[in-house]
Amino acid sequence: MEETQDLVQRDADYVLDDQIGYVLRLASQRHAVIFQNHVSDLTATQFSTLIRISEHGQVSQNHLGRLAAMDVATIKGVVDRLKAKGLVRSLPDPNDKRRSSITLTEDGQAMITQLKRDGAVISADTLAPLKPAEQKTLLALLKRIT
Repeated sequence: MEETQDLVQRDADYVLDDQIGYVLRLASQRHAVIFQNHVSDLTATQFSTLIRISEHGQVSQNHLGRLAAMDVATIKGVVDRLKAKGLVRSLPDPNDKRRSSITLTEDGQAMITQLKRDGAVISADTLAPLKPAEQKTLLALLKRIT
């Protein structure tokens, strides 16, 4: 009986608006709208992939997936779509013929400065409701749980 009362009390104490997953999803949805208002021709995963390539230069597709926090199937699709847009290309790996390396094309490289500017604006707009110290704290806390 006591166990049932405890469960009922916990159920009564559960408020969706106070749950981390729900709040993160709302924040993510808000951020996605802000992102699309600034970068309408790329998805967030395509954006991240281009930035990672610009940071690391020529990189294997598998390593790129790890750098951009995507699984093998996802990064393959992202790279294929970026190839179709003419923003990246595959080069054979000189050390392993089974592998290819991904690099930016001239068009892809030409976009990077603007993408970084857009990214900074997107982050600022997403975090705008917070004071600067709160922004730093939020980012630090989120990094700790990822």
